[in-house]
Amino acid sequence: MKHLAAYLLLGLAGNSSPSADDVKGVLSSAGIDADDERLSKLIEELEGKDINELISAGTEKLASVPSGGAGGAAAGGAAAPAAGGAAAAEEEAPAKEEEKEESDEDMGFGLFD
Repeated sequence: MKHLAAYLLLGLAGNSSPSADDVKGVLSSAGIDADDERLSKLIEELEGKDINELISAGTEKLASVPSGGAGGAAAGGAAAPAAGGAAAAEEEAPAKEEEKEESDEDMGFGLFD
């Protein structure tokens, strides 16, 4: 991923076809050693291709991927307290008071003190 990020940075800077030495230079300026095998594979895969076209093609592919599968679960959970009415509200009140008491015990003490 670091090799691709350096390659993309060079592309943004105006270098339309960065070489392996260019990518190594960007990585070394950040104190990162380049993996020659992965870098040569990246350069080989991207040789002669326009980065902007690859990004737009990838964006189109990602647009077709379904997402947000957990949206329906929240609606089912919200209906339960409405059915319980006042009994559910009475049960929640003592729980909140207990939480406050517990947090008072830890006052002044941190995880790393």
